[in-house]
Amino acid sequence: MSKANLIVHPFIQHKLTIMRKKETPPAIFRALLQEISFLMGYEVTRDLPTEDVEIETPVAKTSKPKLVGRKMCIHSILRAGDGLMKGLLELIPTAKVGHVGLYRNPDDLHAVEYYFKAPPNLDERFNLVVDPMLATGNSAIAALDRIKQAGAKNITFMCLLSAPEGIEALSDAHPDVPIYTAAIDEKLNEKSYIVPGLGDAGDRIFGTL
Repeated sequence: MSKANLIVHPFIQHKLTIMRKKETPPAIFRALLQEISFLMGYEVTRDLPTEDVEIETPVAKTSKPKLVGRKMCIHSILRAGDGLMKGLLELIPTAKVGHVGLYRNPDDLHAVEYYFKAPPNLDERFNLVVDPMLATGNSAIAALDRIKQAGAKNITFMCLLSAPEGIEALSDAHPDVPIYTAAIDEKLNEKSYIVPGLGDAGDRIFGTL
């Protein structure tokens, strides 16, 4: 599916397969999610701009690339997004953090906001929005709407698993936002869970099954 960037590195896929198993306990699930997000972060940030700077090694002076000082913010869609955020902060420890608290209305599946907090000057930052699951796309769309209202312009969305329906909905609502995912599964079931998926990511992270 051309509307999403699929990351198929063998380490990521291997770890994801273990996470999918229903017998994988929360502690292992959390650790693997953090490891995968760290690995995915390399691909998501591949095109960050650099510039050559003059340095001196123990042997000689030289000119080598360094990241241009673009500010970054990682926005976690609560509660499950925090599982991805931790690995990304290991990769990008200087990043600021934002949170968008959403829950899914069981009647119509629409996202309802209950919390929002983000650093200032989002228009000057590279904004990475994270949530393990992109199912219907409702939560991701609502989160991106809110983050854009706060001023963000340069935004990327990253998830662990996605359904074709969610990719389509998010791409239609926010065509300017690139999507990165480790897997595009078959479909949504009648309860709007991703199939084959891995269940409810938040419940599996926090052991609230």
